[in-house]
Amino acid sequence: MAKIGIYGSSFDPITNVHLWTASTVAHRAKLDKVIFLPCSSKRQDKTMNVSDEHRMNMINMAIQNNPKFEADPYEMQQLGWEIATYLTLRHYREKFPDDEIYFIMGADLLVDIGEGKWSRAEELIRENKFIVMARDGINMLSAISKSPILRNSDDGYTFHLIDKGLAMEISSSYIRDELKMGGEPRYLVPDPCYDYIKKHQLYK
Repeated sequence: MAKIGIYGSSFDPITNVHLWTASTVAHRAKLDKVIFLPCSSKRQDKTMNVSDEHRMNMINMAIQNNPKFEADPYEMQQLGWEIATYLTLRHYREKFPDDEIYFIMGADLLVDIGEGKWSRAEELIRENKFIVMARDGINMLSAISKSPILRNSDDGYTFHLIDKGLAMEISSSYIRDELKMGGEPRYLVPDPCYDYIKKHQLYK
């Protein structure tokens, strides 16, 4: 039985912090594989800055030398109104029926789920396992205890909390702003991605 982490994000663009986070989570949670899952531009709640193709190309460049990492355009290929984390995780449980599937997310998203802001939040928590990364100012244990949705599933297996050393806050939006304003974020993204961004004049 393998342990697989599903790492969903916009990856617009993928950054060195994304890679470092995935590597750290894989090490601490003893994951056999991390699947990078870029969200679709068809989602109603997000606006992408470059095409799905560009984002996917950069992810593949960034992870090509790590055998534990792979990328999956699954959500990009779904109809806009059928994209929901609950359905996505059901897909991966069916695809890997003999393995343990974990959804990797930040503590801010845990709070949102606990407050019922996500589609089918109760089923999502009841049927899946989560690796939750610390975020500044959020007490994860308190967030779980205050939410009936979360605390009723807190069985010691549903939530793997990682509360030390994952608070680097260099975001994709910071890098986009730097590129737009003529800044130099070269060492915040993998070298092949930086060259790709320059070649295709992305985020201008």
